[in-house]
Formats: sequence, structure tokens, C-alpha cells
Amino acid sequence: MIVITAPTGNIGRHLLARLLESAPAAGEDLRVIVRDPARLPEAARGRVDVVTGSHADPAVLDRAFDGADAVFWLVPPDATLTPYDTWSGFTLPAVGALAAHRVGHVVGVSALGRGTPLADRAGLVTASLAMDDLLAGSGAAYRALANPSFFENLLEECDSIREKGVFTDTVDADRKAPLVAVADIAAAAARLLLDRSWTGTGSVPVLGPQDLSPNDLARIMTEQLGRPVRYERRPLDELRTTLVGYGLNEAFVQGVVDMKRAKDEGLDAGAARTPDTTSPTRFEQWCAHTLKPAVLS
Repeated sequence: MIVITAPTGNIGRHLLARLLESAPAAGEDLRVIVRDPARLPEAARGRVDVVTGSHADPAVLDRAFDGADAVFWLVPPDATLTPYDTWSGFTLPAVGALAAHRVGHVVGVSALGRGTPLADRAGLVTASLAMDDLLAGSGAAYRALANPSFFENLLEECDSIREKGVFTDTVDADRKAPLVAVADIAAAAARLLLDRSWTGTGSVPVLGPQDLSPNDLARIMTEQLGRPVRYERRPLDELRTTLVGYGLNEAFVQGVVDMKRAKDEGLDAGAARTPDTTSPTRFEQWCAHTLKPAVLS
């Protein structure tokens, strides 16, 4: 039995689709934890066991982890809480439930940066790495999917790209770093969940096929969208003021700022790209299949 948390989210929906295709042949049953079962895809109806509720709820976890062999763990960011409460506070009930039900394997969504000098001052990333430590102490074998920034973050910029030909971030325009498509993260998770020959704890970087700078992204978007797109660097202080103005938790906002600063200082640059850490989706492909329809709609 494989349990999937956040099955309707960006990563979880891709993972659920993959496992619906491959789990039956592997003799695996699927269970999902979901707040609103109506949001599950039609293909999942009648084919997965559904536990309704939040995976922060100990009672929900007790039902969901009963008989589970493996768990996919993803914490939904909550900007009303501190970074610690968002990741570690949310995860603490799961640690107890994993131990109580003797779940053998857990795959979690985390971030790059462990072992770097920036890891302890990288805001939301630091909080995510602390979550990994909790899960690694649960008694289950644990693999943290260590991810850089997602291509999908650019979907938040669709209006600006469409109306102004501009996207923004806070890093240097020539700062190259890995980026990844969420579908590739889901593929890495599926492989680990289906082949549980691994033991112990560790990280699995998912790095995409190449490092790209904001200027590289602008050039590729210009080519793929058929219209000029340029990058504008946003000051960190401006980002902080904007986010606080939205009413977000100030500690969470500081976590975003610290993460952005660490990425600009090279947080994501330390992981080696190897055949095992290179995921296949190129930014050009993602632009053509995902960004272009969203911008032009």
C-alpha cells in the first residue's frame, strides 16, 4: 500500500497519474489523503482508497498509515504560520504515526542546500531541511527529493508576461542555477515508491537537464512565445514590503526573503548533475507545452 499526500497539488496530481498507470502491474494498492475527494481526477474514482481530511491531523494519519508500506509526504506551504510551524509543526504528527504503524519507506519533497554553508540561513529551505531530519528519525527509510526552484513558479507571472513582457525575481540576471519541472519530481518519487530496495536515509537531487539564468529564461521564453520577454530584478526589501502588505506571517515572509538571498548567493549551485540527478524536461519543452498556453489564453 502506497499512501499519497496532497494528491491534487502540483506534484501530487502528476504522481497519482503515474502510479495509477504503474502501481497495479507492480501489485501495489493506492491510498490518498485529501481534504476534498471531489477534486480527485475521474481516473482515480474507485481505484484508490480515500481518507478524507488533512494530513496534519493525527486521527487522519492513523487511518491512512494503517497497513501502509510507503508514504509520499508533501507539506503544503502555509504563509499564515512561521516556517518552523509550516514544515516541522505540520510533520510532527506524521513522525509518530509512521513509527506507530511501522511504515517502511517515506519519500518527501524537500530542497537543495544540505551540507552547504548557506543551509542554516536559507529561510524556507532551512525549515524544509529540518523537516527532513524529523522524518529521518521516524524509523522509516527516508529519501528527500532535493529540488531547486520549479519551472511552474513562472505561472504566477503569466499576467505580467502577457501584458508587459516582463517576469521578475530577486536573483542576479546572470546567476545560473538548476530548475525543474514538477512532473519530473513526480517521476522521481514514483520510482522510489515502487522500487523500495533502498534503505537508510538520504537525499535525491532532481536537477533538470541544465542550469539556467534569468536572462537564459527570458531568451527561451522570447523564442517559444514569439514575443519579447525580459527579466527585471526585484529588490529584496521591495519583496518583503509587498508580502507583508498581503498580511502574511512576518516570520514566513522573512523565510522567503532569506531563501531568495541564499539562492542568489549560490544555494542551489552545489549539487552535481549526473545521469541519476538529471531529469529530462527541458525549459523549452515546458514553455511550449505549459507556459505558452497559459500566457496566450
